[in-house]
Amino acid sequence: MPGTMELIDISAFAYSDPHAPTSNPALVSDEARVAFWAEQAGRLDWAEPWHTTHRFEKPRRTGADEDGNPTYTVPEIAWFEGGKLNVSYNCVDRHVAAGRGNHVALYFEGEPGDRAVYTYADLQREVCKAANALLDLGVEKGDRVVVYLPVIPETVVITLACARIGAVHSLVFGGFSAEALKFRVEDTGAKVLVTTDGQNRRGVVVPVKEAADEACSGENSIEHVVVVRRTSRPGRTDLPRGTRGLRSKDQELVPWTPGRDVWWDELTARASEVHEPEAFDAETPLFIIYTSGTTGKPKGLVHTMGGYLVQTAYTHALMFDLLPDVPEASGILRPDELSAVNDPAKVDSTVHWCTADLAWVTAHTYEIYGPLVNGVSEVIYEGTPNTPDYGRHFEVIERYGVTNYYTAPTLIRSLMGAFPRGLPPVYNLSSIRLLGSVGESINPEAWRWLRAQVGRDEVPFVDTWWQSETGSCVASPRPHDPQFAPAGTFDDAAPHTSPKPGCVTRAVPGVSLRVVDESGEDVAPGLQGFAVVDKIGPSMARTVWKDPQRFLASYWAAYGERGWFLAGDGARTDEEGDLYILGRVDDVINVSGHRLSTIEIESALVTHPHVVEAGATPVTDPVTGHAVLAYVVLSRAALSLSQEEVRDELRAHVAREIGPIAKPREVVAVPDLPKTRSGKITRRLLGQLYEGAPLGDRSSLQNEEALDAIADVLAARG
Repeated sequence: MPGTMELIDISAFAYSDPHAPTSNPALVSDEARVAFWAEQAGRLDWAEPWHTTHRFEKPRRTGADEDGNPTYTVPEIAWFEGGKLNVSYNCVDRHVAAGRGNHVALYFEGEPGDRAVYTYADLQREVCKAANALLDLGVEKGDRVVVYLPVIPETVVITLACARIGAVHSLVFGGFSAEALKFRVEDTGAKVLVTTDGQNRRGVVVPVKEAADEACSGENSIEHVVVVRRTSRPGRTDLPRGTRGLRSKDQELVPWTPGRDVWWDELTARASEVHEPEAFDAETPLFIIYTSGTTGKPKGLVHTMGGYLVQTAYTHALMFDLLPDVPEASGILRPDELSAVNDPAKVDSTVHWCTADLAWVTAHTYEIYGPLVNGVSEVIYEGTPNTPDYGRHFEVIERYGVTNYYTAPTLIRSLMGAFPRGLPPVYNLSSIRLLGSVGESINPEAWRWLRAQVGRDEVPFVDTWWQSETGSCVASPRPHDPQFAPAGTFDDAAPHTSPKPGCVTRAVPGVSLRVVDESGEDVAPGLQGFAVVDKIGPSMARTVWKDPQRFLASYWAAYGERGWFLAGDGARTDEEGDLYILGRVDDVINVSGHRLSTIEIESALVTHPHVVEAGATPVTDPVTGHAVLAYVVLSRAALSLSQEEVRDELRAHVAREIGPIAKPREVVAVPDLPKTRSGKITRRLLGQLYEGAPLGDRSSLQNEEALDAIADVLAARG
């Protein structure tokens, strides 16, 4: 039963030798890197072996554009070419075949308090039924399915069912607006949209089907809208058609398009529980995930089956302590960081909880595919962390005996605010043996608070850094790093033995990172540069959906033929060579771990008749990390409106166009916006003005007087 497992003595953990750390194959040679990933691919069951482990066609210089800037070919990335596998089989069926069908796969807790437990055998039956149901709707290999669902078991089941039949899934955050959903429906060319009748959010039922219907209006390829029943009671399906009571009053309130819409429970009720999975080429697209960029249109990143699952399986095992410990010559146990197998006892005792919404890449990798491919138990929770109060997460940890708690710095800061004197001694959190953070750089105060309050100041803390583009983690401490060992384990002179809150330390094995300047030269320790991945792993995105040139321009063109992936984050190293991520260097705003494009927000603002021009920029927020600040140039008709009227109207407008997460914290009306000579808004200066920071270089401005006018407006606001 959850919460009754035998606890592991932290002091008995094996720790890496600080004087002889594990070498990274990517730093040994390119051949060693590729061979390492070939060995890790042995974690999976393959229907057919691959003939080529890795192929990387770096960008090649082809000439110059009309402005003299170099032009390049689009990079081509492939791993395990020729190999065939089924992702769903690797995440579900093989565990059942190995005799672990009764092991719990999912502990589900709904926000209202409803609960369900799915073993791997249960999950196999549900995924097979879902696969057959999708096939009955005409979904085939390569078709796109957009999934607009909350964190419920059906989301996991439908995602795995898509992978099983070769359909490409694209999960969309349930809090996004109809407009944001509509773009993704149209851009993917989806054949099916899966949604719910409603969602539970902060103690109330939020209708969702209306937004789904609005998203399906206009020109698109949608043939069916599948509705998962979450908040409405079913009717009496046993009654003759046309009989009163066939549909419940709840169902009558759900908008319905006959011939297009179908209830998920009715669709799966007639589906077989048996489905033979087909093996697909390793480079078959698995999912499209949208991420904001510096232009208004979100980028649809394409991840493929084989490489993504290999790196996901290994990094999940590495970071969340599934790898075996082996004795060295002296008899001391050390973690085998390069192992391609897991420790069965660790797998069986793990209860993993990644708190992210299932639509984010964090959840794709470390809430769906990673835990399931490694066969562990995990928790999924539907609601917000403060419903009915901020103790909810700790109740969940205690109820299910959670061992790994992987969450976002924003949530940690919210908990700090809710419990300023620390957690009351009413929660039993003794099952926790590992903490982790993801989504943005974590401030040291939040790191220390979570480790002290939830981790008893003794458990390891994996502060992970990666992106939608990389698919899985590329830099993180390891659970058994010397910095987490009890005092006295190593001599005082040993390196890397002091905790480093907010430090992602180093690249995971098989991947290499550098911190460089604009010319590509390594920067000295302590100085800020650009984080680049100079040796990629198998889970790297392959392209931008329908726009390969954007893939090149966004990530690869900056360092040209060197073939380095530009992450877009600033970084520095310390004297021990450990890595610190300093945040975005481009025009993306990170609010509570959600990356929002400034251009997308500005584009929403200028669709309002009050707004002539808009500039959005991040400003510091103690809880969410960043908040959105919007400057607007108003139309003549709007000049008579009060400051409050402008702010309230435009905040509501952005919420409708994009979603509540994108609402500006403040809206400031100004006479003009500062621009470069090429017409680009200098958002960096806008943020500095608002926060009272020294203004950086303004030599490229064409209208420097705009800065003085904005300063006067801000001063008048007080």
